[in-house]
Amino acid sequence: MKEAHPLQTLFDAFRHLKVLVVGDVMLDNYIHGEVDRISPEAPVPVILVNKRESRPGGAANVAMNIRAMGATPLLVSVIGDDRDGESLMNLLEEEKIDATGLLKDPDRHTTNKTRIIAKGHQMLRLDLEKQADISEELESLVIERAKSLLDEDKPDVLIFQDYNKGLLTERVIRSITMLCLERNIPIAVDPKKKNFFAYQMCTLFKPNLREIRESLLIDVQPGDPESLAMAASALHDRLHNGITMITLADKGVFVRTSRESMTREAHVRNVADVSGAGDTVISVASLCLGAKSDWKLMAALSNLAGGIVCEYPGVVQIDPKRLLKEAKELDLS
Repeated sequence: MKEAHPLQTLFDAFRHLKVLVVGDVMLDNYIHGEVDRISPEAPVPVILVNKRESRPGGAANVAMNIRAMGATPLLVSVIGDDRDGESLMNLLEEEKIDATGLLKDPDRHTTNKTRIIAKGHQMLRLDLEKQADISEELESLVIERAKSLLDEDKPDVLIFQDYNKGLLTERVIRSITMLCLERNIPIAVDPKKKNFFAYQMCTLFKPNLREIRESLLIDVQPGDPESLAMAASALHDRLHNGITMITLADKGVFVRTSRESMTREAHVRNVADVSGAGDTVISVASLCLGAKSDWKLMAALSNLAGGIVCEYPGVVQIDPKRLLKEAKELDLS
């Protein structure tokens, strides 16, 4: 009997994993249309609308990527008690993603991003959101909900997906981190600037280049491995984290462990939209963590996945068949 390809074995392992995602969810709306003239009222394009659609966004898109890869996502977040929140719940239900971990706050509006797309490219984005921190009462409810899922469902890995929308306060981050450390559950983090240094002792920390520059206040160049290594070392001194993965947009990713570092260059793509690429990277990287795969393969596979989704307009989930096919062709194993 022919032995399965190592990458196929890894992808099969993903199907047995559970991933707890704690972070800011949002509703992504899309207005698709055509542009063939400039408005006589102002120097702006006139878009003739031909389609509208909504998709789960933010941490909900991470859950969608986890589901697309065959694993089971568990989601904890806060939404508003409004129509957008209801729409998001319905979309998650349609995708068979358990939304019981979403708590409603009548004082908040469900984060809503509306993208206007013409000729396959994003023309404009409209945001409706509230960025203030959640209340202490909601903090306690979020922590308790996460604890219940950790104890009852026993996830293989946890993802903190931060968009600075107020859910991931220092108390929430540190309390859930302690719960994971006590249970020996690896933690992956996709951070934002506000609580950048609150993610102490995480397993994988995945900032982008801009976040590194703004938070560490040092000059980091994507083509200079030495400056990237210095930044990752300075970050480790603050966070005491395990693996640092810095995404470099079209330059790929830089990864550092306690002993080694490497850069994985991006693959040439016809980029249509970079929206959601970071969600895909953290999703695939976290699955590799949960499956206990080699860190170099984790970097290569998540870098490849992030590039693939950039070929499509709007926020989309990774196609596991295409990812597996390209990974085999590139001999990533």
